[in-house]
Amino acid sequence: MPTVSDQYALLNGLRFHYREWGDAGARPLLLLHGVTGHARFWDTFAKGMAGSHRVIALDARGHGESQWADDYSPPAMARDVGLLVAALGLQRLSVVGLSMGGTTAYHYALDRPSALERLVIVDIAPEVAAVGGQRIRGGMEAATLFDSVDDLVAHGHRINPNADRAEVEHRFRNNALLLEDGRWTFRHDVRGLLARERGDPAVLWAALPRIAVPTLLIRGGTSDVLDPAAAARVVGTIPGCKFVEIPATGHSVPMENPAGFLEAVRPFLEA
Repeated sequence: MPTVSDQYALLNGLRFHYREWGDAGARPLLLLHGVTGHARFWDTFAKGMAGSHRVIALDARGHGESQWADDYSPPAMARDVGLLVAALGLQRLSVVGLSMGGTTAYHYALDRPSALERLVIVDIAPEVAAVGGQRIRGGMEAATLFDSVDDLVAHGHRINPNADRAEVEHRFRNNALLLEDGRWTFRHDVRGLLARERGDPAVLWAALPRIAVPTLLIRGGTSDVLDPAAAARVVGTIPGCKFVEIPATGHSVPMENPAGFLEAVRPFLEA
């Protein structure tokens, strides 16, 4: 079993939590979760990569144990990544970003940081398919208060009916916060994240040719967030971008098909 520890960092006045796996001297791999996610979402994948990498899973601002903020825009989150990379002195860094984390990764990679070596984008393009965006927003606007942590986890199963049940249980149980009145809610900043600025997709599309590191785009074969045309455009826009589609898997690929996700990503990162 690889070693794992929970760490904290103060970045530009905000407190951040991250979870670290493996040998501190190994090649670093930074994992960026999606909206409403958290660092422990990546536990299964991190275990699979910790033999070859120093794996660092970050709680984005407003998520998990990291501090809430006023600005949840992609550039703000990308600056957080840059500050963490600098604070930890990371070099030859690979980044894996899912959904919101993938958008953060796009913006981070556009700065052409010398530390960045490989990039994996999971099921996101500069624009989000309307049906998937509405589904995610609806899930965030739905119930946020629960009588028990079991009720909160049951909600997670209802909104992720096709996902691996153990992964759903793990994700939602580790995102539960007990309130003073005895009820349970989520750790993430629901109101702030619903109001976040995502930026102009056209600007990001125009910038993607500047990404100058080996890149892999992963798409869930039944995703309602990244449609096939948008995926093809990403692959055709980022120089040399590789592409893997995982069949019978939706948007949250690591949660729906953890084994398939590891099988698709690990060869690229270990090359």
